[in-house]
Amino acid sequence: MNRKHKTFLSRTGIWLLRLRVMTVKELLQLSRDFILIFFVVYAFTLDIYSAGAGVTLQLNKAAMVFHDNDRSFASRELIGRFQEPHFSNKGEISHPSEGVRLLDRDRAMIVLDIPPRFQECLLMGEPANVQFQVDATNSVLGFLAASYGERIVGEFGMEAGLKRLGMSTGNVAAPMIKDDHRVWFNPNQNDAWFMSITELLNIITVFSILLPAAAMVREKERGTIEQLLVSPLTPFQIMVPKMLAMTLVILAGTAVSLFAVMEPLFHVPIKGSVLLFFGVTTLYILNTAGLGLFAATIARNLAQVGMLTVLIVAPMIFLSGAWTPPEAMAPWMRLFMYISPLHYYIDSCLGILLKGAGLEILWDSVLIMVLLGGAVFGVGMWRFRRQFE
Repeated sequence: MNRKHKTFLSRTGIWLLRLRVMTVKELLQLSRDFILIFFVVYAFTLDIYSAGAGVTLQLNKAAMVFHDNDRSFASRELIGRFQEPHFSNKGEISHPSEGVRLLDRDRAMIVLDIPPRFQECLLMGEPANVQFQVDATNSVLGFLAASYGERIVGEFGMEAGLKRLGMSTGNVAAPMIKDDHRVWFNPNQNDAWFMSITELLNIITVFSILLPAAAMVREKERGTIEQLLVSPLTPFQIMVPKMLAMTLVILAGTAVSLFAVMEPLFHVPIKGSVLLFFGVTTLYILNTAGLGLFAATIARNLAQVGMLTVLIVAPMIFLSGAWTPPEAMAPWMRLFMYISPLHYYIDSCLGILLKGAGLEILWDSVLIMVLLGGAVFGVGMWRFRRQFE
């Protein structure tokens, strides 16, 4: 082995030793920050559980009252079809104005008003109308309630028409279109799967920005950043250990959320490769940490870091496509969504965990995520070096 090789190996060994020592230093400093540790533990456990157990996008026991002006067998049968778990019958009201008051006071979500001669109109083949008032303050639940109510009333009207003609719903001679829905990957439409996974990915995004920025600003507050700059360490050797240490912390929290909260409590399936999931997550954390380093060059204390993290993360979450489908966004907002690494990260992780997709399917999302994240990381590195050179 010649002298050049020995020199190269010696410098590489020193570089790796510095990297290990600085990474351990960052982990020790984080372990002494009990408030931040508590925040990390809470976010990866109780927050994930709250998102999976407490948030639902399904209609569940919507409070309904009815005003029956017909009091016939047909009206009672129609009212009886609004059953749990989607609806909760809260009883009859004496006047339509009472239903409006209940809607205004948030005591009821639905008011079903059945007119006189309802059954008579059905038996004679005349149009029979019912009034279905829905509180759509929550537009998602209001749309679901109106859709379910329309379906129930439509099926009831179809059955009444067939009975009047002496036919039944099972009669093959009756012309009928049957709409069967088959749901892939989440057959029971369990909201806890989607909500817990989405919340985990959002938490990863928050901490991949917050923790590296907090580690850097902590050096500023304590006045140790100048000591590091006059040491033999380069700006790259100062910055990378902070990112590696916080990446290890986030990956550990992700493992706890995945295997101690989501899988045993919500039975979230892990259909794809766990190694691929953690590999993509590692790439995402390292790339997104550039935003945290950029924020650290602007902020002067931890409070400012927290506010800047919210300012950065909130648009990323809203424009990720997790809460609002891309098709429902304005065209100019969709352009911002396509330049957000979180959008591609969510697509990749949902594909791995729920669909069992591999890298041969998700390679384009992972590649775009890495390219966008690499650009962000480069800007953060450039800003950091420019500040301390």
